[in-house]
Amino acid sequence: MSYSVIIPAHNEADFIEMTLSSVVQQTLPPKKVVVVNDNSTDKTESIIDTFVKQHAFISKVNTNASNEHIPGSKVVEAFYKGFETLDSNFEIIVKLDADIILPTNYFETICHHFEKNPKIGIAGGLAYIEKNGEWIYEVIADKNHVRGPFKAYRKACFEQIGGLQKSLGWDTADVLLARFYEWEVFVDQSLQVKHLKPTGKTYKQKVHRNHGAVFYKLGYGFWISFIASVKIAFQKKSFKTFLDYMKGFFAAKKTKAQKMVNPEQERFIRKYRRIQITRKAKSIFGIH
Repeated sequence: MSYSVIIPAHNEADFIEMTLSSVVQQTLPPKKVVVVNDNSTDKTESIIDTFVKQHAFISKVNTNASNEHIPGSKVVEAFYKGFETLDSNFEIIVKLDADIILPTNYFETICHHFEKNPKIGIAGGLAYIEKNGEWIYEVIADKNHVRGPFKAYRKACFEQIGGLQKSLGWDTADVLLARFYEWEVFVDQSLQVKHLKPTGKTYKQKVHRNHGAVFYKLGYGFWISFIASVKIAFQKKSFKTFLDYMKGFFAAKKTKAQKMVNPEQERFIRKYRRIQITRKAKSIFGIH
């Protein structure tokens, strides 16, 4: 299967060379790689240019989608600046961050899964971060969730879910909508992706409230949002994080913020999340 890769990059001079090197070393080369230089002020663009000169399948797009590289709409806007330059003949589209290192067989393996199982709509590996000289699993999401930094979509799935939403929470909405349309989301846990800049490292406090608002926009409701906020706060060992998430949820509810899903999708998402929570609780307490 052929695949095309889009890499939004804002001030990633410390990492992007390693990312692009891992892409060009793939055992199954990409059809096209578009690197979107998003208003970088460091040496990101010159590094990209070096790879563009050396590899015909790599191209560069300059954009001023953001002055600040925060998760959400700006990243997706940059993604679409690159997407607009692709033809419509791709089979797999990949959104890749500029701060990761892929194993050399990453895309060969991912494409094999797509070929083997036509029901797979989204696929990826697992993120690992360096801690005390060792690469350990980045505990920020369940291992059945394909992370935003290295997400591959089957074309039909990508189109059916409406592509990537230009909003914070896009990388949760896409998975939930894929499941709504009965696509499978597959994680190959043997594919260990090195995440050089751990998620949330540069986030500002307001982002926690914005994430809480996403819970409302995805139709979680109070109790699912409450449980999700407790889980995240426990992981971060911060009660304030819990408060910020819930403040964001209530603020969005009060203003009736525009939701990312329709009523039918919202009902599906609540049911799906309740099943997930129940299974997790049973597992923790040893209930069968």
